[in-house]
Amino acid sequence: MRIPVGRPGWARARAFAASPLRRSVAAVAAGALPALAFPEPSLWWFAYVALVPWMLLVRSAPTGRRAAIDGWLGGIGFMIAVHHWLIPSLHVFIVVLAALLGLMWAPWGWLTHSLLGGRPSPARAAAAVAVVPSGWLMIELARSWEGLGGPWGLLGASQWDVSPALRLASVGGVWLVSLLVLAVNTAVTVLIAVPKARAAAVGGGVICALTTTAVWIWVPQPEPSGRARIAVVQPGVVDGVESVDRRFARSEELTRELAGQDLDLVVWGESSVGADLRERPELAARIAVLSRVVGADVLVNVDARRTDESGGAGIFKSSVLIGPKGPTGDRYDKMRLVPFGEYIPARALLGWATSVGKAAGEDRLRGSRPVVMVLPGDGDDGLRLGPLVCFESAFPDMSRQLTRDGAQVLIAQSSTSSFQGSWAPEQHAALAALRAAESGRPMVHATLTGVSAVYGPDGDRVGGLIGTDTSTSAVYDVPLAAGTTLYVRFGDWPVYAALAVLAALCASEGARSLRRPAPGPAAPPVHTTHESAARPGR
Repeated sequence: MRIPVGRPGWARARAFAASPLRRSVAAVAAGALPALAFPEPSLWWFAYVALVPWMLLVRSAPTGRRAAIDGWLGGIGFMIAVHHWLIPSLHVFIVVLAALLGLMWAPWGWLTHSLLGGRPSPARAAAAVAVVPSGWLMIELARSWEGLGGPWGLLGASQWDVSPALRLASVGGVWLVSLLVLAVNTAVTVLIAVPKARAAAVGGGVICALTTTAVWIWVPQPEPSGRARIAVVQPGVVDGVESVDRRFARSEELTRELAGQDLDLVVWGESSVGADLRERPELAARIAVLSRVVGADVLVNVDARRTDESGGAGIFKSSVLIGPKGPTGDRYDKMRLVPFGEYIPARALLGWATSVGKAAGEDRLRGSRPVVMVLPGDGDDGLRLGPLVCFESAFPDMSRQLTRDGAQVLIAQSSTSSFQGSWAPEQHAALAALRAAESGRPMVHATLTGVSAVYGPDGDRVGGLIGTDTSTSAVYDVPLAAGTTLYVRFGDWPVYAALAVLAALCASEGARSLRRPAPGPAAPPVHTTHESAARPGR
């Protein structure tokens, strides 16, 4: 389509949007923009305006159906951009997955258009500041189900390094932070596109700012209750046919260097032990020697085939605590597995993914319950650990449950060796800050290859990061905390609030449709003949 140069800017933009192909490309690109707010770029401030181009495009759709298509295409762009590091593993299959999961944004596109399309009244535009974020939160909730990929790339997670946002997370979890980010994006969209409602948009922005400030000032911080000295061992990338044994040997070497540092615990990364310790008791004996050398228990992660309590055999990923005399009996089996990485959902239907990428050739088995481990101490005063394995650190409900069960320190054992050089290691480590702030408990994120990090009970980082190219061990003085955050106490209340907002919208629209007068009978047609037209008197 040719656009005359003399047209004003708004007319050129309108003509551009009129082309379905150009519009589709713009929707995919606009949906991808929020990925820049996450680590590694970590442009956290960009999250508050990243959705504005997408929302303006949806608003300008000629019909609700086209707005739904723009929502779907933007969802595809968002999913691919946020999960682009999976491309080497899934290849073209990532497009198929993005197309399926992107469908969840189609109703959001229609909802945004119905509230902001055309010339909305100030009241309707003001309502959009609450309704549009609520619709987005339903998408985040749905795709947080493990079978749909889990809660990776929740918009609130982009604020992992912003102290006021972390304080909000202690009140309503990552869900409340997502609502705040969406509300600001919606208010900016109204400010730009709906001149009559600019006062409402400014008011919505002020409410967001005042709410965040009030939470920052009045919500109590975790109460200090001592410190624990915890060491993280990161062997780094080890190549070769015998890489599992070589990685074990490197971890062993790094752990020996920690002797004499008055430690409470040493943490190894995910898959740090590649054999069942009952089948290889000499490995357990070597780790027990290390425990005696450093004077602390060692938390390892076993990735191996074993027989479970029911008699079934399969591969488990298990956190195992080993003391001076060997395994203590404390073991946690990973409960939530990585789709396609550790199992294939509906393998009979989607098993072909193994032929186009590095999808799991065999489904791993799951644990059945969370476990709180207790380190040796005087009486019942031993430090209580809440272990998670890799992907599980993305789930707010898991760390919340461990905190409710009495965990004093949350520990995530991870490995991102398959994604070195991508944004995945930084994004994964950042999730620990949110889990710490939500629960009011420190969190240790220990990996085989980085990024390893430790965060205090308020979500602030403790000590330095261990990067992906580093093979080392590090000791952290981890602050402990007592008390309960509002999120641990009340749970996912922002989700229920969003559901209430959407229910109120449905009730309002239903009542409005009932108040509309029913169309009356059509008036009979009037036939005028030439004769009657010529005789006004008749």
